[in-house]
Amino acid sequence: MKNIILLIIISLLPFSCIAQTETRNNKEKSEMKPSKNEDGEWDLTVLDTQFDYFLNAVAKPISQYSESYLKTKNTFLVNEWNSYYYSGKYRNIIESSIDYDPKENYGIKFEYKLYQVFAYVSWKYKLRMNGLSGADVIR
Repeated sequence: MKNIILLIIISLLPFSCIAQTETRNNKEKSEMKPSKNEDGEWDLTVLDTQFDYFLNAVAKPISQYSESYLKTKNTFLVNEWNSYYYSGKYRNIIESSIDYDPKENYGIKFEYKLYQVFAYVSWKYKLRMNGLSGADVIR
């Protein structure tokens, strides 16, 4: 009887290892990519329901920023975000990398929304992002 139980455990061991490997590979492939909407403009979809509240009630208005300022900040913040993701730091907050090309002209609306994603994560989860300006770190 002991041998049968031992044999079953040993035979199931490879399956448990395969499941862990597949989960890790799927996580490594997880990536946020900008996409164009029906109007041909770049868009970013944020699934967190509190983000819309943050954008409308807490975040500074889009008129406070220039597109070049946001592009510079987003380039730095995306690099910081991706380094956290690939290092496994803040796994409970950062679940995907961000595919962002600083040479692409995304437009001010997209740049603003992406920047506010970083401000939102800082606001909601108290995650310190070095690329955020002091005025956008809302406590």
